[in-house]
Amino acid sequence: MFKKEFIHIYSGLFVFSILFLFCISQSVATTENLVESENISPTENATEGSAEAVDEWEYVFENRPDPFLPFIELKVATTNIPDFDDVILTGMQLFEPGQLTLVAIMYSSKNKVAMVEDVTGKGYVLNEGMLIGRYGVVNHINTNQVNITETREVAGKDVVTPVVMRLNKEGD
Repeated sequence: MFKKEFIHIYSGLFVFSILFLFCISQSVATTENLVESENISPTENATEGSAEAVDEWEYVFENRPDPFLPFIELKVATTNIPDFDDVILTGMQLFEPGQLTLVAIMYSSKNKVAMVEDVTGKGYVLNEGMLIGRYGVVNHINTNQVNITETREVAGKDVVTPVVMRLNKEGD
């Protein structure tokens, strides 16, 4: 049994090596034929009185891109970035929603009012439709929360982010 395994292995190696040598000899013969067929002296290709070869090549630009320009153009990720150094922020635009704490919500017959507090303890009043932060608008004042929508333009698309400020109950 042991001898049969070796015979199978060696016979497989023998067949493989014969095929390998046959492939190498064919590729060498093909290479020699190509070298012989292309073995023309440079003087046969040159015209009389000129040192340049007859085969001159010129790139035609019609309906083709410029080969020396890069394939990829650098584009700015955001197209319309407002310059906030020139814009003067006033009122609640000075505060981002994350900097404020919702303290109270009051209802009247005509409108809903939310009261918020900044980190120093100073209080402010929010109404529906009021601008807050650089990108936010107060959408809806509910019984226990204020819904704010922040809209930013990123890469030419409007990205809408909802922000919810919840009213903490006593003991929270």
